[in-house]
Amino acid sequence: MTRAELDKNPRDVAAMFDAIAGRYDLLNDVLSAGQDRRWRRAVVGAVDAYSGELVLDLAAGTGTSSESFTAKGARVVACDFSLGMLQVGAERRGGASSRGVTVVAGDALRLPFADETFDAVTISFGLRNVNDVDQALAELRRVTRVGGRLVICEFSHLPVPVLDRLLGRGMEVGLPLVARGFGNDPGAYAYLSESIAAWPDQPALAGRLQAAGWSRVAWRNLTLGVVALHRGYREG
Repeated sequence: MTRAELDKNPRDVAAMFDAIAGRYDLLNDVLSAGQDRRWRRAVVGAVDAYSGELVLDLAAGTGTSSESFTAKGARVVACDFSLGMLQVGAERRGGASSRGVTVVAGDALRLPFADETFDAVTISFGLRNVNDVDQALAELRRVTRVGGRLVICEFSHLPVPVLDRLLGRGMEVGLPLVARGFGNDPGAYAYLSESIAAWPDQPALAGRLQAAGWSRVAWRNLTLGVVALHRGYREG
């Protein structure tokens, strides 16, 4: 299924992630050559959650990284729209909630939380998958307390256009092949490469954060710009 078809049918996106949930974390590790662990550590450092804070980890998937935000005593809500992902994560941990992490099913466009609930909100490799990015950014701001912060980790673009195109072409061909080798749905990873190619570059995404009301927006590249961390604050 193409990106355009999935955009018209958000439930199909959830079903796609449900189908690959069992091997999702393993494939991420393989496809990124282990870089995904480094990227997620960078997110934890950028969020810098501490005791007494409540963090929303949106698009948490199996919740593999959610517990990392509790290292200094913060509490975390791991939220995802894929029930399959949440179920796999719960089975691995021996329960839906553990070690300061509470699991909640939810849609990024209609978050099931009250206004100004969280001290920090973060989403890693999930913003591309929502049907309306600007609405999701506004929803994240709505549930963030004044003075709170947002951290986004997302695939991005290399600063040299020709290299960026070569990388995109390599992902377009390679990701489905690797997924097929692991017995996963190659169509899901064709979707991944399409969604990355269509994603705005770092300055464009920063502009969309500002348009959604986030302040002091900044970003930094990871792995030469293959991935970028964007950060913003809610000031009013």
